[in-house]
Amino acid sequence: MTHPVTRRDALRTFAAAGLAAAAGNASAAPAPAGRKMTIDLACGSIGVRATTPEAIALAAKYGFESIGVDTGYLASLSDSQLAELKSDLAAHHLVLGAAGLGIEFRRDDATFQDGLEKLPAEAKTLQRAGVTRVGTWLSPTHDRLTYLANFRQHRDRLKQAAAVLGDHGVRLGLEYVGPKTSWTVAKYPFIHTMAEMKELIHAIGRDNVGMVLDSWHWYCSGETVADLKSLKATDVVAVDLNDAPAGIPVDRQMDLVRDLPCATGVIDVKGFLGGLLAIGYDGPVRAEPFRPDLGKLPADEAVARTAAAMKKAFALIGG
Repeated sequence: MTHPVTRRDALRTFAAAGLAAAAGNASAAPAPAGRKMTIDLACGSIGVRATTPEAIALAAKYGFESIGVDTGYLASLSDSQLAELKSDLAAHHLVLGAAGLGIEFRRDDATFQDGLEKLPAEAKTLQRAGVTRVGTWLSPTHDRLTYLANFRQHRDRLKQAAAVLGDHGVRLGLEYVGPKTSWTVAKYPFIHTMAEMKELIHAIGRDNVGMVLDSWHWYCSGETVADLKSLKATDVVAVDLNDAPAGIPVDRQMDLVRDLPCATGVIDVKGFLGGLLAIGYDGPVRAEPFRPDLGKLPADEAVARTAAAMKKAFALIGG
């Protein structure tokens, strides 16, 4: 359970007043005409501990357009509480973004089967709340399974998971991990590019399966705007937006050492967002910078900094 934003937190944020102003300290408003994707606040991705009601308040205060989904919280709500939540979201011009996939498919069969048995209840919770997007990531290596054996295991397991989600109107997004420093650490490399992910999605053969795209992995995999434009809007389920540290060759970038969008200019954020805009992507775009210092800040300040970075990035494509 996450902790509430306390009065002490609020008092400490007076020092961040300038950041709040830069972020646009006002209720969220509909996205500009022509843009369907939403600027999403996923508190966990920036190290902020916040309940869903707190996330709504923070998102509205700093001009976000959607929030990340806490499936456990949604499952705890009665029908009247869920209706109240939806009303609160609508009042602040917010929508629910994407949830994480609860099932563990990377480990042994028993663990996977246990998760698969619980997945229908998870999917039903999401359907009840109107959530249509779930995302997860693929490990880019394996100690024992060769590429082909690992591919077959992922195909079979994710096909089963996608079938359950599809029965409840939920799409499954799969994220590849691009850094060379990640896919070379174990004996057998696995999927770490968009092209390979396309092959897996095709093999799964379910129309509710697509990608979670991350500017970081797109950059580390040496991909281009043309690669993005090879996709359809329905091929993309969720998006993460980041920048990379300066002065480090791309093949030496480390996955958990990133930065907020537009912080360094290493990643072509304008091209990345422009490519998504061109294909009509209509889902959440959230920051995932893995910056420990953000999580040490008061919630208001961390969210304000994230909002300022996200708005700077979106301004590159017209807001």
